[in-house]
Amino acid sequence: MNATVIDAFDFCRHNGSEHGVTPVAQMTRLAKDCADASGEITWKVEGGPGKMGYPQLILSVAGTVQLVCQRCLTPYAHTLDSSTVLVLGKDDQEADEIEEIIADESIDVIVGTRSMPVMDLVEDEALLALPQSPRHAVCPDASLLDKAKSAKISPFEALKGLK
Repeated sequence: MNATVIDAFDFCRHNGSEHGVTPVAQMTRLAKDCADASGEITWKVEGGPGKMGYPQLILSVAGTVQLVCQRCLTPYAHTLDSSTVLVLGKDDQEADEIEEIIADESIDVIVGTRSMPVMDLVEDEALLALPQSPRHAVCPDASLLDKAKSAKISPFEALKGLK
């Protein structure tokens, strides 16, 4: 996996920017949640001063992963396109204080480090972008399901047959 490690605070102070494309196969946690390890994740991370002067990272991920539809149990291609703002605190206490001050649910406050692996952030964001219950918009072979539903005999019809 791409071993880009940044000093998060220095990265933000200098308005740093990194981007890349990483195969899903190199993201072990993400690959476990996928039907197979095919596909790539395109990512970008930008640093800068954020809300109220706190350092922040803007992280974007996009790509296509193979998931298993929970309705028909067949694989399908799911498109990821997610972006998040990560405000950095020096430690847990400062992160909690920042979170209270900002009071914005759309912004995540994390503890920044002087040696932060970018790919961990990218993989985390990709995992968070996965649907809780993956499904096709319309399952490809819904005719089998429809046939099974229509083949059911009403319990009252079955009782009539007992006469």
